[in-house]
Amino acid sequence: MKKYVLVCDLKDDPRLIAEYEAYHRAVWPEVLQSLRDSGILRMEIYRTGNRLSMVVETRDDFSFEAKAAADLANPAVQKWEQQMWNYQQQMPHAPEGVKWVPMEKIFDTEPH
Repeated sequence: MKKYVLVCDLKDDPRLIAEYEAYHRAVWPEVLQSLRDSGILRMEIYRTGNRLSMVVETRDDFSFEAKAAADLANPAVQKWEQQMWNYQQQMPHAPEGVKWVPMEKIFDTEPH
């Protein structure tokens, strides 16, 4: 199993943040299925202020590139992602068009 942590910022507007959270209390079934199909075993999103942190646990053969390609071919996922852009904003150091930025692990109580 692999684990990834990614971050993303929301637009700093309490109404938009509340709407974003409401969407995530009822994620579309097609989006959940696409996550499972890509090899994502578990996904959690945490929020403080307008900063989001996502923890993703995947199968060993998971690939962000393969997930992105599958997402492009999935109309429901594309619609979901377009909707989420109403709430999310690009982080200052993210490449153009990238919402979720992977974090680099710098400490672990269980060194490998």
